[in-house]
Amino acid sequence: MFEIMPFDRRSYRMSYNPFRELEQMEKNFWGDQQVNPFRTDISETADGYKLEADLPGFRKEDIHIDIDDDILTIQAERKDSKDEKDDKGDYIRRERYYGSYSRSFNVSEIDVESIKAAYENGVLTLTMPKKAPAKPESKHLEIE
Repeated sequence: MFEIMPFDRRSYRMSYNPFRELEQMEKNFWGDQQVNPFRTDISETADGYKLEADLPGFRKEDIHIDIDDDILTIQAERKDSKDEKDDKGDYIRRERYYGSYSRSFNVSEIDVESIKAAYENGVLTLTMPKKAPAKPESKHLEIE
C-alpha cells in the first residue's frame, strides 16, 4: 500500500533557509555573472609586489589612489552622456553612463613612500617594494 515516512520538525527547520528563494531569484536575474568592481592580479617580485588592475575605458584623471592607515584604496569613477537630437531639437537618443568602482588592499608590509603607479592601455600597474626587515634591537640592562 502506501508508505508513510515520519516527519521530523527539527530537521525540517534546520534545513529550511528563508532566503533561498531570494538568492535563487537573484541568480535567475543576474545569471552566473558576479558583480566585481574590477579585476586585479598581484604577483610577488624579488623585492616587492606588482599589482595590475584592469580599468578599461577610464581616463587617468578618473582614477584615484589613496593610502590611509596601511590601507591602499583604488577608486575609479566614470561619467559620460551622449545626446543625439534631430533638426527640431527633439531627442532621438539620449544615454547616460555612470559607474564608480573601489577596491582596498592591506599594505602593512609595503614601503608606502616608494610605491610607483603607471596607467597604460586600460591597465593600472602599481610597483610596491617590501619594507626593509626590521633589525632586532639589542639592549643592555644595568642591574640596580
